[in-house]
Order: sequence, then structure tokens, then C-alpha cells
Amino acid sequence: MKCRKDEKIRGKKLFGTDGIRGKANYPPMTGEIAFKVGRAAAYVLKQKHGRDMILIGKDTRLSGYMLESALTSGICSMGVNVVLVGPMPTPGIAFVTRSLRVDAGIVISASHNSYDDNGIKFFSSDGFKLPDSVEKEIEEAVFSNMLEDIRPTGAGIGKAHRVDDAAGRYIEYVKASFPKGKTLEGIKIVVDCANGSTYKITPPVLRELGAQVIAINDKPDGLNINAGCGSTHPEAMQKAVLENKADIGIAHDGDGDRVIFCDEKGELVDGDKIMGICAVDMKRESRLGGNTVVATVMSNLGFEKILSKKGIGLIRTTVGDRYVVEAMLKGGYNLGGEQSGHIVFMDYNTTGDGAITALQVLAIMCKSGKTFSKLASAIPIYPQILINVPVTKPRKIEDFPKVVTAIKKAEKQLAGGRILVRPSGTEPKIRIMAEGDDMKEITDVVEALAEVIKANMA
Repeated sequence: MKCRKDEKIRGKKLFGTDGIRGKANYPPMTGEIAFKVGRAAAYVLKQKHGRDMILIGKDTRLSGYMLESALTSGICSMGVNVVLVGPMPTPGIAFVTRSLRVDAGIVISASHNSYDDNGIKFFSSDGFKLPDSVEKEIEEAVFSNMLEDIRPTGAGIGKAHRVDDAAGRYIEYVKASFPKGKTLEGIKIVVDCANGSTYKITPPVLRELGAQVIAINDKPDGLNINAGCGSTHPEAMQKAVLENKADIGIAHDGDGDRVIFCDEKGELVDGDKIMGICAVDMKRESRLGGNTVVATVMSNLGFEKILSKKGIGLIRTTVGDRYVVEAMLKGGYNLGGEQSGHIVFMDYNTTGDGAITALQVLAIMCKSGKTFSKLASAIPIYPQILINVPVTKPRKIEDFPKVVTAIKKAEKQLAGGRILVRPSGTEPKIRIMAEGDDMKEITDVVEALAEVIKANMA
């Protein structure tokens, strides 16, 4: 395959574990490359489906305008039409892609990253992320010259139009996941929208179900998404819960596919505890598919042990929501997710959905009559530490013998606990996670291992 210099991006690889991602207006997140991705996606998807409609949504980043226009232009240049829905949570785009029966959905978002990053990820017509094989075809079409001479003219050029009621459709869909006949009356809720795409979704959903809602970080300006707020910076949510004497706090990330909570005491409740609370409730009501939860290798050992005690199985996958979803589909399971709060309720949506996750937790509070702190305390969590070690570029750990030896040593030191070392799928970092009974011991082990990695891989 022949490629020009401006097309040589990261060794001719665009797609990572969660689509294409990078610094906005710098390869691969430039308007030029987005245009080529739009052309390539339109061509590949039209060959597969024979139809001509792709949906595009985005979060609230300033660079979303640039990338949206470039993608739209590229898609239309191949004779495929575009549906624009504007700011919309990632799970909302998955839902609307299915609802409108288009060929694919595109999300312009870098999720929990800061505003100067952005990304492009795809959903197929059924609302699931595109298979690796299709992403590879799109990537190959971008880097080759195979599309240069495919240029429809006249009436063959695609057109774009906006759908104004997309948010309303999604709001009604989310509300339908809450038990019929139940309301949230009498419950005070703090919602941190991370100045992202949930700012017009979660607060109205909760208010329409009867809750008293205190919304914070719900005024996006294109630059403040995830800035000291949301699921990666939950301190603002915790403070607001205590100041307002709220019953629960909910913090989204920028694109709304994950959620972190805090209880009425301001204590954080992560994805492992949420999955544990929901799994126990679903098993009690005979709604838990295969009596099994799908999680990743990052999920806490205490979470695994309480599931086992309750007669619930746990399947672990590599990190990444697409791998969780793959395992869920393969085994027919309906609950899975990640410690980060990216939780999939397959009965309701095809991807992690922060708003739907919040309603499932609130429904359990309503049914049980228990405070959130009481529900969370039933899921014990082992002490755990996670350190990210920056490296100059993505590298394979097995290529560094001294690091491999240090990892084996750390594993022996934490007998009875767990240690996991892996490259990030989205950033040039090595992630080190360890858990066990003694916080000081696991901290010492992780810090020593981090020094070895810095000396050999940074």
C-alpha cells in the first residue's frame, strides 16, 4: 500500500481500543484526516449495507465543530447522507443509531480526557461498536489511494440534515428503564454533568421522575469539559452532596457512558460496588443472566469474593468495554462493566450508559428503602492502588527483561493479593494496579515497580 507522508500516523494505525483518539488539530485528530476517515467509512459501510445513511453526534468540546464538519464533508463526498444530532451522550448515539435505523453511528468524543483531546468512534447499525475487522478496512481505505477516483457528482453527492428530537427520544428511552409505578419523589440528588454531553439529559430525566435535583458543572463552554469535575474529579460532587444534604451523588464523564457515585456521607462508590449492588438485586429477582457478571482484570478482589459468596459467577476480560460486551454477548449475560463506572445493562442498551446505570441504582434504593451507604457497605472492597507511569510512546512490557523480572518479584511479595501491569490502550502510559490486605505493603511494592519502569521504559 502506498501512502503519502501526511498519512503516516503512528505506524499507519488509527484505531486503538476505543476508536481514534488524540490531540485535537494534531494528527490523527485533524480536519484533513477526519475527512479521509469519513470518506473511508462511507465507502466501507455502503459496500456492506448497500444503504446510505450515517449518524454523527458529539460531546461538548470546541473541536467537535471542526471534526463534525470534516466527517460530514467526507461522508457526503462518497454519496452517503448524514444525520446530525449535535451534543449527545455516547449511549444516546448508540440508541438513536438503532432507533433511526441508519447504517452506523459516529461519536466525536475523547470521553473523560481534557477538552484539547478528541476522538472518533463508531457504532454499527445494531448499536454495538464496529468489529475490529471493519475498523481495519476503514483504516486501510484511509491509508491507500483506492478512493481517489471514487467521486460522485451532481445528484450522487450526499446531503446532511439535523434531527432536533434526538435528545427527547433518548430521554424517554432512559426513563423507560425505571420500574413502572415507582417515582423518585422525596430523593435529593446531586448530578455532576462534567460540563459534557449529559447536561441536557440526566437532570431532566431525574426531575421528570420526581427527584429534587441539584445539577452542577452543567454549563459547557467548549473548554471546560472534565475540567476538575465529573467522574474523574468527583470532589465537587462529594462536596455538593454534603452541603445540600443530598441522598446520593452522581458524576458522569464527558460523554456520559460512565458514572461514579457517592453516598449521603460523601463517600465514593465506584463501578465494582455498583455492579455488586445491582448483581445481588438482579439475582434475587431472577433477572441476572447466567447468574454471572462480566468485568475486567481491574475489578477488585473483594468484589469477586462477595459475588462468589452470593452464588454469582465472575468472568474477567482484558481492559476495554468492547471486550466486556463481547464476553456478554458470547455468554448471554446482561450485566457487565468496569471499575471506572462504565457499566453495561444489556437489557436496556448496547454500551455503557451512565444515566441508565444511575436509574438502576436509584430503583434499588426505592425498592429496598435503604440508604445508599447501607447498600454500598454490603460490597467490601480490598485496598487497591493504581499508578500511571508516563512513557515516551506505546511499548510492549515483554520487550524489557528487567521490568518483567521486577513484576515477577512484586507478584511473589503480594502472595494472596493481585498485581496487574499493562500498557494503556488510549495514552502513552504503563498502568500498575495492586491490591491486598495491607495498603502500605501494596503501595511500597507498586512504587518500587514504578521506579523500574521509569528507569527502563520512560
